[in-house]
Amino acid sequence: MLSLDPSGPEWDCPLGSKDLEDEGPWGGGSGLPPTGCFPGSWRQDVVLDCKGSPEGTEARAWTVYYYSLLQSCLQQAGLPETQDRSQAPRTGCPGAEVTLCVLGSPSTFLPVLLEGGVQSPGNMLLCLSPAWLMKVPAPGQPGEAALLVLKAVSFHPGGLTFLDDFVPPRRATYFLAGLGLGPSRGREAAELARDLTCPTGASAELARLLEDRLLTRQLLAQQGGVAVPATLAFTYKPPGLLRGGDSSPGLRLVELSGKEGQETLVKEEVEAFLRSEALGDVLQVAVKLSGWRWRGRQALHLHPRAELGAAVNTVLALLEKLEEEESVLVEAVYPPVQLPCSDGPSPGPGLAVRICAVVCRTQGDRPLLSKVVCGVGRGDRPLRHHNSLPRTLEVALAQCGLGEEAQVAAVRQRVKAAAEAALTAMLALEAALSAEQRGGRRAHTDFLGVDFALTAAGGMLTPVALELNGGLCLEACGALEGLWAAPRLGPAADEAAAAPLVETMLRRSARCLMEGKQLLVVGAGGVSKKFVWEAARDYGLQLHLVESDPNHFASQLVQTFIHFDMTEHRRDEENARLLAELVRARGLKLDGCFSYWDDCLVLTALLCQELGLPCSPPAAMRLAKKKSLTQLHLLRHHGPPWPAPSLHAVPCCPLESKADVERAVHQVPLPGVMKLEFGAGAVGVRLVEDAPQCHEHFSRITRDLQGEADHPGIGLGWGNAMLLMEFVEGTEHDVDLVLFGGRLLAAFVSDNGPTRLPGFTETAACMPTGLASEQEAQMVQAAFRCCLGCGLLDGVFNVELKLTGAGPRLIEINPRMGGFYLRDWILELYGVDLLLAAVMVACGLRPALPTRPRARGHLVGVMCLVSQHLQALSSTASRETLQALHDRGLLRLNLLEEALVPGEYEEPYCSVACAGSSPTEARLRLLGLCQGLGIDGPSYPVAHFLSHFK
Repeated sequence: MLSLDPSGPEWDCPLGSKDLEDEGPWGGGSGLPPTGCFPGSWRQDVVLDCKGSPEGTEARAWTVYYYSLLQSCLQQAGLPETQDRSQAPRTGCPGAEVTLCVLGSPSTFLPVLLEGGVQSPGNMLLCLSPAWLMKVPAPGQPGEAALLVLKAVSFHPGGLTFLDDFVPPRRATYFLAGLGLGPSRGREAAELARDLTCPTGASAELARLLEDRLLTRQLLAQQGGVAVPATLAFTYKPPGLLRGGDSSPGLRLVELSGKEGQETLVKEEVEAFLRSEALGDVLQVAVKLSGWRWRGRQALHLHPRAELGAAVNTVLALLEKLEEEESVLVEAVYPPVQLPCSDGPSPGPGLAVRICAVVCRTQGDRPLLSKVVCGVGRGDRPLRHHNSLPRTLEVALAQCGLGEEAQVAAVRQRVKAAAEAALTAMLALEAALSAEQRGGRRAHTDFLGVDFALTAAGGMLTPVALELNGGLCLEACGALEGLWAAPRLGPAADEAAAAPLVETMLRRSARCLMEGKQLLVVGAGGVSKKFVWEAARDYGLQLHLVESDPNHFASQLVQTFIHFDMTEHRRDEENARLLAELVRARGLKLDGCFSYWDDCLVLTALLCQELGLPCSPPAAMRLAKKKSLTQLHLLRHHGPPWPAPSLHAVPCCPLESKADVERAVHQVPLPGVMKLEFGAGAVGVRLVEDAPQCHEHFSRITRDLQGEADHPGIGLGWGNAMLLMEFVEGTEHDVDLVLFGGRLLAAFVSDNGPTRLPGFTETAACMPTGLASEQEAQMVQAAFRCCLGCGLLDGVFNVELKLTGAGPRLIEINPRMGGFYLRDWILELYGVDLLLAAVMVACGLRPALPTRPRARGHLVGVMCLVSQHLQALSSTASRETLQALHDRGLLRLNLLEEALVPGEYEEPYCSVACAGSSPTEARLRLLGLCQGLGIDGPSYPVAHFLSHFK
């Protein structure tokens, strides 16, 4: 960072006193915090001591300082003072709760803390002292320790905070330490973060790499393709990560054999650098020290480019201070960008812009730019973080004379690309390190601050990466968000900078909570469920499988395989008792039991009841499983509260005989829809317009689909009873819900394309929904009310609805995770794994989910059917071709069937989707792809199926 004070050519910006300069990277001196910094009124009699862990005078002073700093931050944000609840300790459920723990400066981490209070109320904890935490050895994990929280400030929605003691202590599921806590605390924070069993978002080892400007510049230039300042570096015994590799253009490394007797070499190198084309039109250079010891408290020396002797003398003087693995840098100081201004040229030195970008690691280790904040100041004084007010990129560029929307958008896109490339490069470096080099096997970089200067090169405004940091940019983003704290101004319109980071903290916490959990899976499913076994291995789950097919491929992928014939589901109660005995006989110690296979849902609920494991009641599963029973039950559910589920139910009649059909056609308005009571995959579903069609379709289904052998996997083990329900006009949608304790934790809405009437096999889909916000909310609430109305309180459920002119109408409830492509799409777009949520609920754990997940793009897909696409699927769109396109990122393939076997009653063979930044972009890509692959055709008009997504 270019840290300048306008007093002269050399400025010293230490964090502490001069006595600290010769100490190690963690400080450790006798410095006390500043006093009298926080004007305000808040209670002074709060209990900041932690029982059993007393603090010395200096440590206590820092705890008081950080508590006052927190109150000052809350005060300025218009939020209430922290309430002291420490006299009534929280009991909680140790080991079963998400516990996001931050140890650091409240001002730095306030955006994370407030966002965590929204996304996971009461689970985001701020520790103001290392004494509030304790490490204990982890059984069975040599060299690693669990982190326990004894005391913390907990954050809740609305910015409410409480000072809490925890008895027994809460076990951290995620730890983020600010490693610049103050002179006496850095070493303690670093030690607490090392070799933990829970995920950590920072470690001393990773922070050392991050703070090494020379290393990071080489990394960004060589691997990330990111522009960095022209730099000449003199290194003394450089770290191994710097040795070898080609130097990048404009980045020159000179390895010194010693710190003395280097005058000639230094003069030659500095002279060559100052004359080099790499400096362009730069008029000044900065000379400074690089290394962990010097972070935030080094001297920065500015010299005119023409003054060779002054620059050389400064380098030689700084060489004397070097220790191993440290460097002296001579770098370009870029002048302010001269932008055209409508008011004519300004008489002063112009304005300089410093851009701060926060980028977060998201699902699949992909970087995502979270927020951009700018500082603006005099062009003759390079900016630092705390000497300018934060503002948006648009406002900052407008102040400098650039207000044209397209140009601003182009700058933002370049900043985004460079910031995300910076994190990608850091993650690649990190992946090559050992667990010891990272500070523990669970230590990873989850967010990054990137500081940019803006330069004009080749007629284009280019962001040049000055440095990487762990908290300064985050703090700047929080300051910008704080501008909207005043009630009259209202909330900021865009997403909080810390939102993706908190989502990552929750996702990693969920993995931590579930690792090693023992789960019984009832029913293995087909090829479309292969992801379950891969995900289980990734999450560290221990799976035990009950399956009717003794030769199922999954039998080799689980800890225990129990072969049990459960195809006759009318005997589920008896089978549940027998299975419970088998489980006990094998001595399985289960944490949960679940199923994602339609046929086995009622059996699973009965088995959970027998074993005393969490699950929705069997009666609720029976209600949801039988389609006519679902609708008739909800039709009787008039409330209160209002709106009642009956508003969403559709009239229907169960059909078990020809007499039932005759009676139904007089009770249900036609046209109607006939379907199997226990069916799946839209097999046998048909639009019927009159009584003869009803009788004909009933006879055909009764004849063709009598038992499980006629069409495995669609529910015929329950029988082939049917129902007739009223046909309602409207667009069709899926709502995938996560419920825990009857509370809605997450909902994802997708849109379906028009079906090929008279059948109802799905043709196309789009996610996220294109519905207006109010309509989307109506769909979610309708799905939620229907589930509650049936008694489904815990689980992951898929609800199919139509949006009619009169509002949402229920098609059916699938009391399990959504099938086909839904789990994959939701994971890709939102970073939320419905499978992980389902197994957490099955273990009685509240899923660690963001409160308001936002899609990172759009997906539009079409189904391929063997009856329509046999030729294409055997040639131009073969499985191998589709997989190769998937691997190249050109499409998203979800294989639903294994073999190309045509039949009258068919399910889709696969789903093929394209991504885009908008539904239109994704739709046009998919249409072009389908035309090229031969999926589109006169009998399967893809453009028509995608017409709902315009």
